[in-house]
Amino acid sequence: MRAALLVTLAIPFASSFVFAACDPPATSQINNVREIKDTITSATTSTMVDSTSGTEHKSLTHAYSFIDHDNLSEQRIESLRAILKDKYGVKNDNLVTALCALGEATTHVAVLLMNYVEHTYAGTQNQSGDDQLHLDIDCDNAVFEAIRRSGVFQIAASEETPKETDVKPASTQLTEEEMFSLGFDPLDGSSIIDANFAVGSIFGIWPGKGVLNRTGREQIASAVSLYGPRTTLCIALPSGSTNKGKDVVLEVTLVSNRIGWELSRDDITIKQDGKVFAPGNLRATNDNTQYNALVQHWISNRYTLRYSGGMVPDVYHIFAKSKGVFSNVSSEKAKAKLRLLYEVAPLGLMVECAQGTTTHETQDISVLDIPIKDLDQRLGVCFGSASEVATYKKFMQSW
Repeated sequence: MRAALLVTLAIPFASSFVFAACDPPATSQINNVREIKDTITSATTSTMVDSTSGTEHKSLTHAYSFIDHDNLSEQRIESLRAILKDKYGVKNDNLVTALCALGEATTHVAVLLMNYVEHTYAGTQNQSGDDQLHLDIDCDNAVFEAIRRSGVFQIAASEETPKETDVKPASTQLTEEEMFSLGFDPLDGSSIIDANFAVGSIFGIWPGKGVLNRTGREQIASAVSLYGPRTTLCIALPSGSTNKGKDVVLEVTLVSNRIGWELSRDDITIKQDGKVFAPGNLRATNDNTQYNALVQHWISNRYTLRYSGGMVPDVYHIFAKSKGVFSNVSSEKAKAKLRLLYEVAPLGLMVECAQGTTTHETQDISVLDIPIKDLDQRLGVCFGSASEVATYKKFMQSW
């Protein structure tokens, strides 16, 4: 008779639970998990002594190594490539390669999150003034490594590396017009990660070289990764990128222990109405009377609140339920925090490709028509069901 074994298992996203298993996991599987954890993020501890007080301070220096330990990269890429080419008829082979690279970046970020234990700071801040976790930097490095390996990107800028960085391969036969530029947030929601909430990554792909002085409407595709009980990748493809003759938003899920991607939602659309609300930056209601009135309208009309404090999971909920509204409004005392390049434009494209609506917080203009004048350009927004965004405009854009 097989002896039952009580096991505590950690699975993405770092969910811990106890279950009874008939057989213990094979030693090779255990060693493989340890190898992935130890090699993908290695850390060394250094000790510094304050010359005045004599106090010792320990700091961690992390190094990210993009190594396909499970040798499944080729299978994952092929599974996603087949979906994009065969199911959706993506016209541009280089775009397929670019999206597959984001799939690989997503996979590696998922592994980083699964093995994230220590909440350690790097001692630096990004341009938003947020203290950077080592995890933020590790995830940033994972994405940069994935896009460099793809050979189809030439420029990339991220929330953690806020400059137009050259990622073009040393030798390539592709012209500038055949390559892409990327704006991305490698880890959206790091402030809520310790509560084990869902977090995400956001990617916007522009054709050609550079992201400055472009608009979100010029994107050839965008994508968002969600790391929760499942790892999913949602992809927005404007009508010009496929042979479907229409805008498409699809979702794929990482399955079978990261062996490949499986199509999980084939055509995400957002309904015209949806009494679900996610009100970001609520502190602005203290001195923004219009926003306060709007929030009270949602409450008094018995809207369902779905808000976690992470932009990706809160907007993603609209895709999952096909309805709802997300807002993030500023005030004199509570400034706008969302970046146009790294967050707003890519997610805005996805919302509009899913037949939803977007608007600037105070101007009646789609976020996709706002030029990116600065890599750190920030704004307030509203996304979601068309009638719900129309209600937002009545409260917030009527003077």
